[in-house]
Formats: sequence, structure tokens, C-alpha cells
Amino acid sequence: MIKSRLTAFGADRKGTVIVFVALAMPVLVGGMGLGAETGYRYYNQRLLQHAADFAAHAGAVHKYKDENKAQIDLAALNVAESSEYDHTLGTITVNIPPASGAFTGEPSAVEVILTETRPRLFSAIFSDTPVVIAARAVAAANGLVQPACILALSTTASPALTVTGSTNIKLTDCAVASNSTADDSFKMSGLGSYLETDCVATVGGAETTSNLTLVNCDSPTTLPHPGVQDPYWWIPEPTGIDCQTMYPGKNTKVGKPNQTTTVTATDPWDISEDPPLEVKVMRFCNGLDVKGDVTFDPGVYIIENGNFTVSGTTTPKISGEGVTFYFTNGGAAKIAANAQLDLKAPEEGDGPYAGILFFGGHDDTDAHIIQGNSLSTLTGAIYMPASEVTFSGNSDSGSGCTQVIANTIILTGNSDLAIDCSDAGTQEINIGQLISVVE
Repeated sequence: MIKSRLTAFGADRKGTVIVFVALAMPVLVGGMGLGAETGYRYYNQRLLQHAADFAAHAGAVHKYKDENKAQIDLAALNVAESSEYDHTLGTITVNIPPASGAFTGEPSAVEVILTETRPRLFSAIFSDTPVVIAARAVAAANGLVQPACILALSTTASPALTVTGSTNIKLTDCAVASNSTADDSFKMSGLGSYLETDCVATVGGAETTSNLTLVNCDSPTTLPHPGVQDPYWWIPEPTGIDCQTMYPGKNTKVGKPNQTTTVTATDPWDISEDPPLEVKVMRFCNGLDVKGDVTFDPGVYIIENGNFTVSGTTTPKISGEGVTFYFTNGGAAKIAANAQLDLKAPEEGDGPYAGILFFGGHDDTDAHIIQGNSLSTLTGAIYMPASEVTFSGNSDSGSGCTQVIANTIILTGNSDLAIDCSDAGTQEINIGQLISVVE
């Protein structure tokens, strides 16, 4: 009887699955725990690498500014901590020049090595030795002196340089730069905004979209504070010409629809130079409204107390070589997209305003809108250091030279600009050596 019961018990298979599950459960739970812990370690590693990249970039920026080792170390640590690095869990090493890698011994490069020591989680049942994770990054000036044609001068505006609307702009041999320290120093907004340029460089940050194409840079780069110097800060402003006494009742309307008119600046303006330099000027004391086709002879055209507008139901053509339009005392450019503009600034050696096509006073903050149709060509600098400029070149210029330098800039419209300023008399806008992570 007893033997038969034992035989029956041995042959019974009803609880086999439960037994096997009980035996396999520790292995299954252990595998899941180790997998989760491994994923968590990879996550921490990515965060640490992110912090190392930013720390190396910050160190290279401060190295570019010729700060000492202690200042560079502090800058790297501060940026790493702001990127969720916890220095109480590890170490930070800043090597100038790098001690390893492709940039070993490169004096302009900064190497940052971060470590964090973290306790084990589930794997503590196998070992009580803490886990050490590390990340390394190297940043350096890339040696490229990049010319720019678009420069926002404001150090605080948010944003300072905007690409918006249904915009499709291609800039050849030209970068864009912004001196603002704001996080959105450069900002692209809207799915319809497209920009192709050599580089985007800012003192602050950049908010971009997938519609940004950079030719010479992998990503927007950082300018050392305080950014790019105003290339025209030294240009003298016209002074000593009083509208009320010299030009009482000056007619502000020029031209007639469907007619061609020529405007000539005839009034002398002496500039104190050695030898003295005389420039021909014409002043419009209540704005300037242009109708029909108008050609401006060489000279300086001063516009105040009103807007420079181009009106008419047809396509007015505004042309001129060796011309500078100066805006002051409430004068502003409000040129719509229906006009065909063919304007060229004075060339190098041709007076004090060589290379400057539109010039806003350093204390004049009136906003300017400068547009033009697809046949327009503007050769020279649009220089409005205290103002906002909304610029829509709407042009297809294969060999032109258009610079836009303003306090803040909004780029709209469709432009295909190849920037070649070798003979235009403009000042170079070099955004210097760009700082980027190279390892």
C-alpha cells in the first residue's frame, strides 16, 4: 500500500510548472533588475556627457577671452553644475591644453573630464563596489574667421535676430550674428521659415528649427562676450544743417507716376578733415514720398520728421549710385515690397560714407522696414545701430553686397543673396574664431 502511494506521488506532474517557476523566478527578477539598472546607468552616462560637452565649451570660450586657469576652471564647473552634474559625487578635471586625444597639446583647446561615483542598486547583491562613470569632452576655437553680413547689436533683446513668416533666405559666403545674451538671441519661428547661411553665432542662445541649414558650422556657435564690434561706430553723423532755417517748406514729394525724375544733392556740407572734404547733401524735413521712377545722383540725402516711402499703383523704380540715405529726428524708411530698388552706396575712397547705403542716427530708435521686389539690388550697408530693421530683400542677387547691422533685426521674405563686398567700400564684419566641441 505504502509503495503504491509513493509510486503514484512520483508519477504525479500537476505541480511541476509551479516548481519550475519558483526556481526560475530569482533569475527572472534578477535579470529584470540588472537590465533596469543598466539602463539607468546609460541614462546617467548621457547626462554626464551632456554636462562635459557644455563645460568644455564654456572653458574654451573663457580661454578665448584670455582668462586665467582658475577662472576657466570655475566657468567649467558652474556650467557643468547647471547641466545637472553633482560635483559632490565625483571629480572635474580641466586640462589646458588637453592631455589626451587628437587635440593633445593644442593651446586653444580645453579638455574637461567629469566623473561620478554612484552606489549600486540591484547589483549590490553581487558586489558592494560603487560604480564610477566618466565623460570627456574637448572644445576649441576652430580657426575659421567667418565673415558676417547680418549683425544684431543689442546685448539684451529677446530675441535680437528673428527669422519669421513665410521666409526663404539663402545667404552665400555670409554668416549671421547676434550680440544679445538672451537664451533666444537668435530665433526662428514658424514652420514656413527657411534660412541657409554659413553659420549662426550668438553671445546667448539660439532657438532654431529643422529649416535651418548651416554650410560651415555643425550647429549654432557661441561668440565670446561682448560679441562682434559695431563695424561703423566711428562714422560721423551729418550735423550743422538746420531744416527750419536752411530748408523752410522743403517739398517732400518727389516724382510723378509713370514719369522719370532725377534728384540731385547740391547743398555743400564741409567735413572737418585734412584736407577739408565737401559732401553734397539734400535734406527732406518732413519725410520723403517718392512716386514713379526716380534716380538719385551721388550725395547724402537726409530724411527727418517723416517716412521715406515709395508709392504708386505700378512698380516704381528707385535707383542711384554713390548715395547714402541718412535718417534722423523721426525719419524712418518704410519701403514696401512693390518697389524695384537699384541702389549702391559710395565706393571706397569716395567720401566718409563709403559702403553705407542707409544710415540711422545713433540716438534714433524709429523702426525701419526695407523691402523690394524680386529685381531689387542693394549694394552697401543698412546701418541702423539704435533701431529695429525688418528686412526683406526679395532679391536674387548673384554677386551683390548687402549688409544689415541694426539694434534688432527681423528677416522676412524670399532672398537669395551672394555676398561679395570686395569692391563695395563696406567694413568687414568678422565674427572671429568660433568655439565648438571637437571631441
